Amino acid sequence: MRAVIQRVKEAQVTVEGREVGKIAHGLLVLLGVGEGDTERDAKYLAEKIAHLRVFADDEGKMNRSVLDVGGGVLAVSQFTLYGDCRKGRRPSFSGAAPPEAANELYLHFVQALKGFGLTVETGVFQAHMDVALVNDGPVTLMVSSGGEF
Repeated sequence: MRAVIQRVKEAQVTVEGREVGKIAHGLLVLLGVGEGDTERDAKYLAEKIAHLRVFADDEGKMNRSVLDVGGGVLAVSQFTLYGDCRKGRRPSFSGAAPPEAANELYLHFVQALKGFGLTVETGVFQAHMDVALVNDGPVTLMVSSGGEF
């Protein structure tokens, strides 16, 4: 699994002009599920993201997690994180998990985050979504459940 994490002041996702998910301060997580990923990968990333210290403490150092600051998470499925652009001009998505398996693991990831007591909003799996955010910092990180990003 791969995730792009952005610390945000606010973020929202709309589908066909209808707001489906919105958070105030917290993390926007774009999540890609790869071929061969398992529930273990989903749990690992949820734990990593829930405890990732990217929010400032009283001294201005990144020492607080989204849990520590009472922030929310907006989790959006993003199969294009598995786009391979090394050959030609059109990305190949052969490394992405099939939709049914990807949705199951995306939902497992969301449930794992909720298990930490986080408020989690989502997009709509396989929908064309408009994602709006105010990036705080900006702080943008990439994490993976295995190997390189």
